[in-house]
Parts: sequence; structure tokens; C-alpha cells
Amino acid sequence: MDKEFEGAVALVTGGGIGLGKQIAVQFAKRGAAVVVAEIVEETGGATVDEIRAADGLALFVRADVSVDDDARAMVEAAVREFGRLDFAVNNAAIEGDVKPLTEQTLETFNRVVAINLAGVFHGLRHQIPVMVAQGGGAIVNVASIAGVRGHPGLAPYVASKHGVNGLTKTAAIEYGHAGVRINSLCPGGIRTPQLDRYLESAPELRAQIIDNNPMRRLADADEMARAAIWLCSPQASYINGHELVVDGGKIASDV
Repeated sequence: MDKEFEGAVALVTGGGIGLGKQIAVQFAKRGAAVVVAEIVEETGGATVDEIRAADGLALFVRADVSVDDDARAMVEAAVREFGRLDFAVNNAAIEGDVKPLTEQTLETFNRVVAINLAGVFHGLRHQIPVMVAQGGGAIVNVASIAGVRGHPGLAPYVASKHGVNGLTKTAAIEYGHAGVRINSLCPGGIRTPQLDRYLESAPELRAQIIDNNPMRRLADADEMARAAIWLCSPQASYINGHELVVDGGKIASDV
């Protein structure tokens, strides 16, 4: 594989499982040193071990992105260990409960927003200044197709992902002149542990999700990861403040 990111440094939050893990692995395959930020030490460490086993450079940092000090510490660790920060993917998120809005608890709402939305804000707060100081960089905030449409039963999640897209656009406007590109990735259904947990509470939806998608399948995590990598690459050099929907045509087919 082409080492297009040789000498660059990438930070991925939620890098222990699912999409985050695949993004971290894809960065490493392309030559980047990768900081894997993850609240679960076992899974985050496993991602780092996998990258190192393939002769890549990686560092694990335990981080709860809902805590601003942890977000600062993961960025500081990247700079301390590897000297810079070229790419960041703010991916860490939880789905919350699947219930109608009036049955959602305030505790659940606050927790989902703290991780999914405030977590991205914390990341941006500490990632952007480093990139500005070194002359540029690229950030991808992982939102969702639930960030561009409604979805019954997931009010806190939907609200948080709409917020991620709003943060992304605002940050892109504010820091594009400094060479920092900031975009959001809006995945449709991906084969991940998170989706499996969601479908456990509504198993009838698995067939429905697939049947309602023009491609009649879920995405693999690695093909979604390639979209995030592309947004960071030179091939996307004039893309800034964009919501990249990658959903197999699901939204296009909605009527």
C-alpha cells in the first residue's frame, strides 16, 4: 500500500472497536504514526498491538472525550511522542437508548450529548491550535446520516449528531484560512459492535435496514474508514466544511 502519510501523525478517538479501529489501522497502513484514544484500555491497546505487529507506529492513550482534560492530554501525548499532529478523527460516540423522546431520561440525553457532541468540541479545542501553529492539518468529525435527518427512537443521538455537523461547519469557516480543513463523515449502517447493540433491542430492523438500502447491504467498517482517510488526504485538499454522506444511497432513496 502507498505510504502517502509517511511522517504524518494521526489521532483517532474511539479507536478500540468498529469504525474507529479501522480508521486507525488504515492510517497506519499508509505510513502515519497513530495515537489511539479510547476509554477501554483493553480494546484500545489491542488496536495498538495490531498496528505494531504490522511494523506500524502507534501509541495508546486512555481518554474519556467527555472530559476536556482528557481531550487535551491525548493531543499533548501525540505531540510529545511524535512531534506534531496532522490528522484527527473525532469518532468516539455512544448510541443511547432506543425509546420515544418522552421516554428518554435526562441522564441518557446528557450522557449522549457529553460524549457525542461535547466530546467533539473538546477534541477540536485542543487539536486546532496545534495544527494552526504547524501550518495546517485535517480533521474529520464522525457524525451520521442521523445528523442530516430525523430517526424515531434516537432523539438524543440524532440531536448530538446534528450538533456535530454544526460544529464542523463553524470550525471549518473559522480555521480554513489557517490551512486546517474540517469535515464531517455521515455514515449509514455499518457492521460494527455499536450497530449490533442497537439491533439487539430491535432485531426486526436488521432486515428492514438492508431491504431499504439501494445496495441491499450494510457497509463494512474498512470501506467507511477509507472515506474518512480520503477526507484527510491531498485528494480532498479543497474540501472543507462538508458533510460527506456515505450510506449506499439510503438518503437518496428516501421519499
